[in-house]
Formats: sequence, structure tokens, C-alpha cells
Amino acid sequence: MQVRDNNGRSVNVPMLVATLITGVFITVLNQTILATAFPTLMKAFNISTATVQWLTTGFLMVNGIMIPVSAYLSAKVPTKWLYISAMSVFELGTVIAFLANSFPMLLVARLVQALGVGITMPLLQNIMLSIFPMNKRGTAMGLAGIAIGVAPAIGPTLAGFVIDHFGWRTLFGMIIPVAALVLIASFFFMRNVLPNTDPSIDILSLLESTVGFGALLYGFSEVGNKGWGDPIVLGSIALGVIVIGLFGRRQLHLKNPFVQIRVFANRTFTLSTILGSIANMAMVGAEMVIPLYLQIIHGKSALESGLTLLPGALLIAIMSPVTGAVFDRIGARRLAQLGLFLLAIATVPYAFITATTPSIYITVIYAVRMFGVSMVMMPLTTNGMNALSGEMIRHGTAVNNTVRQVATSMTTAIMVSVLTNVTNSTKPAASLLKSDPLAYKNGFFSATLNGYHAAFWIATGFSAVGWLLAFFLNKKQQQSKDVDVQKITSPDKDKKEAAAQ
Repeated sequence: MQVRDNNGRSVNVPMLVATLITGVFITVLNQTILATAFPTLMKAFNISTATVQWLTTGFLMVNGIMIPVSAYLSAKVPTKWLYISAMSVFELGTVIAFLANSFPMLLVARLVQALGVGITMPLLQNIMLSIFPMNKRGTAMGLAGIAIGVAPAIGPTLAGFVIDHFGWRTLFGMIIPVAALVLIASFFFMRNVLPNTDPSIDILSLLESTVGFGALLYGFSEVGNKGWGDPIVLGSIALGVIVIGLFGRRQLHLKNPFVQIRVFANRTFTLSTILGSIANMAMVGAEMVIPLYLQIIHGKSALESGLTLLPGALLIAIMSPVTGAVFDRIGARRLAQLGLFLLAIATVPYAFITATTPSIYITVIYAVRMFGVSMVMMPLTTNGMNALSGEMIRHGTAVNNTVRQVATSMTTAIMVSVLTNVTNSTKPAASLLKSDPLAYKNGFFSATLNGYHAAFWIATGFSAVGWLLAFFLNKKQQQSKDVDVQKITSPDKDKKEAAAQ
């Protein structure tokens, strides 16, 4: 396949793709790599659980804020230098984290890392969709799925091994040389393959996007610590919703919007984005709850619980390119229907787990779920992007990733709150601890299991709703003719054209 950059020069596609996927793999891996390191970091810096959680909360907030900005940057900055800049920022943050001798320094490092990650992931999708023809995009995005789908899944396993054998600094130290190699490769193999239009930035839109998505993501991230009734949680979510509403209204009236939310006028894109987010919600929810169950109920270590989920992560790595190629042949509808069905059916057994459920059973069921996820995640992302044309793809990518980020935060908040509330409402009275400690222990175990059961029913519900919606997907893989969003102009422009006529 012959691909040329914006200057007409030939592009080494295999090396460009390898550079992209490796870079995005290590940046996305960074999102979950600290999950099992929290107890170690709490001890190292003498901080509380609520404080250490900011290493994830702050990262996700900045990452979520940067994703909408990526649409503007990909049009403004040449592709090669945007990717090199994003990876350089990520590398800088990683070095700071490796050298951190205080918690504030480590937190700053995580925020710097998130600036880069928020650009690299949407940029990967934009480039893959740009350099591959429509009938090959499924395979291309399947390759991208190796990075986006597998990295978060193996993060806890890898982190558990590293912490047990080398210490927490190695979590960052092992990434530094890989990121450096990616940067060096980028100078040779990255090319300016995305068109640049030199858009002007709307400062108010940038502020609204930052405040809106930042407040919303912060509110959801704090639910696990503070609960739904906390004024800060409710206030942050309300502020986020209001400001995002103002942001959306402004985009509809701008001639050159910061993010083109009119992509939602395309039915295929909207439904594909919703279904992809639902699959991600079901996947992330299980990835969060299953390790807790294994560690608390079965008494497994962080590494052991991570190894239990590893086969599922490897399966999605193997299947993502395969399901991508299948998508190129048959489209997304049948893949999504089967994938979401497997996801729903394989989640139901988790709602009946007990304290004696074998670990191998957990592993096998989880692998079936990930097999279903591999049929949904990247094929539906590709299906949604194929429904858009040219300039709209970069906006669609930003919107798709933003929706997925917000949905993931919502899922985490819902699952944690359901698990906690059900456990607290069914646990035995504290007085039983003194009168009959054994009965209290058994009662508390039962209450905890009730919490897990409730959380998994929520995940089952997400998957079932997605399966039903999959029947409304377009039957063929083709560019949608529902709405050509490029032909939709702003109300102000319509008025000017009407006056001119």
C-alpha cells in the first residue's frame, strides 16, 4: 500500500504504525499501572487513601480535558511535530515521576504525563483512519486496539510484579527508555499525514471545555470516597453538566467550532459511539471489581489477582486484529450483536460468585467477556468513523474518546457506590463483633459478596442494553448517508448566505 504525506513523500507505513502503537501502548499502560501501587505509595509518602487516589483522579481529569483539545491541535500542528511534542511531554512527566521525592512532585509528574496521553490516543486513531482506505480500516483499527485495549488490562498485573520485585520507581523507570526509543523513531518514520487548516482557537470554548469536563470527571471520581450525597460531588457534577451544556450550545453557533458536535447528527456515528462506550463501561467495571473480590474474599496478592485476568488481556490482543479484519468483510452489526451478547451472558455468572468460587472459573469467564469486547470496541469505533467524511473524522475521534472517558468515570463511580452501599446496608451490626466475632466475620463476608453481586448485575445491565441497541446498527459497512455533517453550517452562516441571496 503506497501512502504519501502532505508533501508528496512516500511513507513507511509499517514503521509509522509500529511507532504509533508502541508509543500509545506505553502511554495508555500508564493509566492503570499505579492501581496496585497505592498501598506502597501511601507508606512511602505517609499519605491517606483519599490523597493517593489523586494520582489517578488528577491524571484522568487532565487526560479528559486534553482529548477535546486534540481536535484543534491535530488541525493546527503538523502531525509529526504534534506526536513528537506529545511524546516528549509524556517522557518529561515520566522522568519527573521516577525522580520524585515527595507526593506533590509525583502528582505534578502524573498531570504532565496526562497532557501527552490526552493527545496521543486520539492522534493514533486519526492517523490510522487517514492512511488506510475504508475497506482496510477495520484491520488497521484492530491493530490500534492492541494498544488501547490491552495496555489498561495488563497494567495491574505488570505493576504487581514490578512492585513485588523492584519497587515503585521502576514502574516509571522501565517506561523511560521505551518512550525515548519511540521519540527517536518518530523523527525518522512519523510523517505529516493529517491535513492542516490553521484554525483559530476560541478561548471561551477552551475554558468551557476545560472547566466542564474537568468538573464532571472530578465529581464522578470522588463518588467512591465521598458518596453521592456529598455537596462537593453533586456540585462538581452539576457544574460540569451546566458548563458542558454551554460549551455545546456555543459550538453549534460558531462558524469554526472548537469541537464539531454536529457529528452526533449522524445516526451511525452516534449509535456506534454509544455502543462502544457501553462495552467499555462493562469491561472497566469488571476490571475494577474482580481484583477487589480476589484480594478481599480469596486473599490473593495484587500480582495473583492480576495474573487471573491476564489470559483475558492476551485474548483481546490476539483477537483485536482478527475482529478488525472480520469487520472489513461483514461490517459491525453482527460482530456487535454477538460480542455484546457474550459480554452480557458471561457477566451473569459473576453475580452468583461465592467465597469458594474457583479462580480458574473467574479466569475463564473473564476471557469469554474479553472475547466479546474484542468484537465490539475497535470495530464499532471504526464503524462510527467510517460514517464521517474527511475533516469530520478528527472531530469524531475527539468526541468518541471524550464520551468514552466520561462513561468510564461514570461506571467507576456507579460500581463503587453500588458495591459500597449494598455492603454497608447488609453487613451485621457492629455490636456483634464483640459478642460473636466469628459470626460477625461470616456476616461481613456475606455482605461484601452481596455488594459484588449487585455491582455485577449493573455490569450485566450495561451489556444487555448494548446488545439490544446493536440490532439498530447499520447492516453494511459503508459511509453513512444519514447526514453529511460537513454540509451542515452554523446558523450564523446560514443567515449570511440567505441575506446574500
